[in-house]
Amino acid sequence: MPVLKNKGFEPDVIRDYKRKIKALGLSFLPDDEDSGTDESMHFYFIGKDDNDHEVVYDAMMYTLRLQHESEMFEIAEHRAAQHFPDYKKITYEEDENGNLSALDDREEEIGLFMAEVIMELEEDESVKIKEHVDMDVHVDFGIALDIGLHVEKITPAVVEKFILDFNTDSLQLDPTHYSFQTKEEEA
Repeated sequence: MPVLKNKGFEPDVIRDYKRKIKALGLSFLPDDEDSGTDESMHFYFIGKDDNDHEVVYDAMMYTLRLQHESEMFEIAEHRAAQHFPDYKKITYEEDENGNLSALDDREEEIGLFMAEVIMELEEDESVKIKEHVDMDVHVDFGIALDIGLHVEKITPAVVEKFILDFNTDSLQLDPTHYSFQTKEEEA
């Protein structure tokens, strides 16, 4: 029998993941190295591929709000790079007390420019996104899934429901395109 290149399809690896998942009492294994936030989660689960072979799915799930913010930031960075010939990504550094050090004048100017771009994109509702599941079979481990859902938070219950629907071919994605406004932080 030839050696499989992708370990996410190997029976021993799948058995190991099943054992770890069962021990947690869930249908998935959270990635301990990438704990995520309440708007995103990286996890693994067992499913079948198009040829009905068991495989470990390597999934990244996030809210549409988080994706929307990320896409607006990428557009703002791109526009800043076009507007400022000397543009470089703003890097925030901490002092010995863990406080963020002040930006220099140029970084401050770039940051303000990017904030204006983001506000303009929000106002015009230029960035619209919808629920999706993007699959990548050309990865080193298992099958990668990139999942965007229109939910407030990514909770274990949201992940469990997704896996059940995905594995039973009953997943219904919302085709509506959404745009979001920045959340105001409560004081």
